[in-house]
Amino acid sequence: MQKTKLLILVSLFTFFLVNLASAQVKDTVLKSVEPTKKIKLSKSIDTAAKKPMTRKDSMKAKYVNPGKVAGRKAVFRSMLIPGWGQLYNIQLLNDGYGTRAGKSQVLQKLYTGGKIVAIYGGATALTLSYLDSRKNYNRFLAEAQYREQNPGKKSDQGLSQYTNQGILDGKSLYKRNSQIVLFSYGLLYAANIVDAYVAARLHFFNIDNNLSFKVTPSMINSSTMYGFNATPALKLSLTF
Repeated sequence: MQKTKLLILVSLFTFFLVNLASAQVKDTVLKSVEPTKKIKLSKSIDTAAKKPMTRKDSMKAKYVNPGKVAGRKAVFRSMLIPGWGQLYNIQLLNDGYGTRAGKSQVLQKLYTGGKIVAIYGGATALTLSYLDSRKNYNRFLAEAQYREQNPGKKSDQGLSQYTNQGILDGKSLYKRNSQIVLFSYGLLYAANIVDAYVAARLHFFNIDNNLSFKVTPSMINSSTMYGFNATPALKLSLTF
């Protein structure tokens, strides 16, 4: 009987100790978690307390290429009025912009002015050629229509020396010439734009005396399945 009571007391005491130990473990776990939570909260508070970045701080300085800007302006002017881009390039020379500022620009101005004369001189020549081609085309067309309506007869337009096939060939020739002139107008217009753009870009390129190149003989080594081959070549070195 006493042994039974003793076992019951030992069991109760053991159960009490187990519960006490588990309670201490839970308490230590909770205590170890709480500091981490506090640290996380403090970090979030510190992040929120930082000064927000303004737009001025976030914007980065961008490099503006003056040659690219000048090229766009020259293209826009040349598209509106042929030769205006070349006049803009002369204005750049007068204002002393670019890497050649302070140097004599007389020859460059004469050269650019000659481009304007060439543009309008070419346009004038093309216009005269187009008018002449259309005039002769209409003459041959009228003669062809007259001979078609009046078989065996020729009109009094100075084309009596031509045969019927010659009249048709002449009409086709002058029609083709007028089409070629129209195509040449487009080429002249495009050349005007390209020239103005290239001249404006080159105006800001560095072309001082430090720019040089050197060409020296060299060898290119190449290995093949049959052995080693050496090929002569030229080596180009640029200094700027």
